[in-house]
Amino acid sequence: MKILAFGASNSRNSINKKLAHYTAQLFYDASLDLIDLNDFECNIYSPERQIEGFPDQIKVFMDKIEKADLIIISFAEYNGSYTTAFKNIFDWCSTYRGKTFENKNFILLSTSNGARGGEGVLQTALDRFPRHGAQILTYYSLPFFNENYNENEGITNEEFKNKISLVKEIISSQFSH
Repeated sequence: MKILAFGASNSRNSINKKLAHYTAQLFYDASLDLIDLNDFECNIYSPERQIEGFPDQIKVFMDKIEKADLIIISFAEYNGSYTTAFKNIFDWCSTYRGKTFENKNFILLSTSNGARGGEGVLQTALDRFPRHGAQILTYYSLPFFNENYNENEGITNEEFKNKISLVKEIISSQFSH
């Protein structure tokens, strides 16, 4: 199984990138492509720029999506929605190919340092992604990231660790058939 994982943020120290990469690494027997959105930064989408042509970064990003069997995204929430960095890439990708995700399998995640754990943006993605062909296998939100995660152990809270382990088991069983 080929897994593509990233945090939907351009923060250099993104807690969502950490959660996405942590989750991907639970799949020991998978081939992992752990990426950083900063490597795909491009001009802000506009119809005029689209006529000029698609940025190379978008072509590379879409190629990574096409090659993945499972895509893990952890969303940062800015003012109740996607980060500007992710929204721009998403806008470019959705014009590059209308059914952006063409029946790709997804695990959608979110986290924040607050009690809701980015649930607002996660709900937005749960609503929007299927319209672009995404098959959402499961989703998960981790509240109070700094209290429930550390670099050495990953998720430290047993309740949340059990939930993410269950996510891994569910997905692994679906791909083993």
